[in-house]
Amino acid sequence: MEKKKKKHAAEAPADEAPAPGSGEDTERRAFEQSQIQEMGTVNLTKGPHAIHCLTVIGQIEGHVEAPQGQKTTKYEHVIPQLVAVQEDPAIEGLLVLLNTVGGDVEAGLALAELIASLSKPTATLVLGGGHSIGIPLAVSAQRSFIVPTATMTVHPVRHSGMILGVPQTMRWFEQMQERITGFVTRHSRMTADRFNELMLHTGELVLDMGTVLDGRRAVEEGLIDELGGLSDAMRWLYRQIES
Repeated sequence: MEKKKKKHAAEAPADEAPAPGSGEDTERRAFEQSQIQEMGTVNLTKGPHAIHCLTVIGQIEGHVEAPQGQKTTKYEHVIPQLVAVQEDPAIEGLLVLLNTVGGDVEAGLALAELIASLSKPTATLVLGGGHSIGIPLAVSAQRSFIVPTATMTVHPVRHSGMILGVPQTMRWFEQMQERITGFVTRHSRMTADRFNELMLHTGELVLDMGTVLDGRRAVEEGLIDELGGLSDAMRWLYRQIES
């Protein structure tokens, strides 16, 4: 009897991935598709290494909901994903794809700080635009990339709604701007003086101040590390994982 039991135990099939076309496989694919549609994420790529892909698009939504009809990235959806990237041993790296007009300053800084604090290899790629508070997000990873046709708008912090016309309000704006400038200069090769110079430039934007940088100039100014696309970012992540 003992020998028979051992034989049956040896013949027990090992755990296997769901067969293509099976109910479990269909369910898994449906879940992955819903993640892409609702959250803009790919949990694990199928390449040589498992990379979590996160997109930051449209307006970065913070404590207040954006008007209906605007595409947004909700920070309460992104934060748990970043925690999962850090804690999940199956995830080896993070790629953040950016095409954002900016948005809530504190929400953007919160996400940027989380990305900067990850211990796994991280890279950002600016596609289309990385404007306003999208700049701290673009420089938050260990390596930043930008395509030649992308642009980044450097401008002072703004506020919509009622404010009090008192000196304390102006100091609050200054402190908020110092937080943004400090983060950007700590995570890029740009100096605070140069960042402020670009931010306060008045000869480029109509009825506004600031500077628009295309991909090549963003690299020349030291804001972004490298001019490149998706394959460049993926190769860098693979090298970091394998080193």
